[in-house]
Amino acid sequence: MTDITAIDAASIARVNPWLITCLSRELGQTAPLGIIADKHRVVLFRDATGKPAALEDRCAHRNSPLSLGSAKNGVLTCRYHGWTYAGDGAVISIPALCEQDRLHGQYMVRRYHAAEQEGFIWITLSETPPREPPPRFANLGSAGWTSFIMKTRFKAPMEACLENFLDCPHATFLHRYWFRTPTAKPVKATVRTLMDGVEAEFFEEPREKSLVWWLLAPQGGPMRHTDRFIAPRTSRVDYQFPSGSHYTITSSCTALSDSETEVYTVITFRYGWIGPLVRVLFEPLARRIIRQDVEMLGAQYRNVSRFGGPKFVSTHADLLGRHIVSWRRALEDGEPPPAPGDQYDVELRL
Repeated sequence: MTDITAIDAASIARVNPWLITCLSRELGQTAPLGIIADKHRVVLFRDATGKPAALEDRCAHRNSPLSLGSAKNGVLTCRYHGWTYAGDGAVISIPALCEQDRLHGQYMVRRYHAAEQEGFIWITLSETPPREPPPRFANLGSAGWTSFIMKTRFKAPMEACLENFLDCPHATFLHRYWFRTPTAKPVKATVRTLMDGVEAEFFEEPREKSLVWWLLAPQGGPMRHTDRFIAPRTSRVDYQFPSGSHYTITSSCTALSDSETEVYTVITFRYGWIGPLVRVLFEPLARRIIRQDVEMLGAQYRNVSRFGGPKFVSTHADLLGRHIVSWRRALEDGEPPPAPGDQYDVELRL
């Protein structure tokens, strides 16, 4: 199985073009689910074996939403005229017709390849079946690890969400006292371009006056912190301590439109036998912090619209933003991705 943090750059769009559409528990056995996946309108339902099926959310007959229909015995029925679809998108029944022979395959809607894994329903927008299954979230379900999942909708573009999740300076102000507090201490960061994206590693960063670190690292000590963008839609943040404690925050983004993004975040941590107890405090804290991000990114992009589009300026303290944009533009344009192997140091204040 391919790890969500180890996708070969040359194969990203071709071999592992999976994106999350919903949580497994959101897709029942009888009711179809209409979703938007990277701006494509898709209907999900379960086939006769209980596996997810995904079709274009448009009846071939009069284009009514199939998501308004019903799913029974592994087939999907349109609410308007009762046209019935198999999981491959073929019409297998038209109630108004007397002759039903040889109907299968005569009328079709687009099928999307779907998979269910680790509590998520994934689809791919590619026409050909992927050669690899969906990527896996690091440490989710591993022995000795505690985890929880958050689904969050941002009224902001995907690139803004990805940069925000990997942006340390904003946390010192937006999440003051919750996650970080401004200390004006110089911090060294090393940026490395990778085969599947880019990462930044931070050294001797301050953790004073932070409720998160009071809870998760009460004994202090050195910390290894890396922020990583995994093209084309994933962010991963890792905090590791000599004691063996380890915290990983992985977010996978699905674009609903040019200005709205659904984010699926998996937080896993290794904290010994008291991990479940730590979760009782950590999960509501994490949800409060992400709500602050939702509010700020929403306000930011409402303001961007008021002023006629983004007019951003950047400094060397904006470590990964330009790399995220470069990667995503290259993939969208069918160009070679940025080359790996570059490394440079940046000093910033946190």
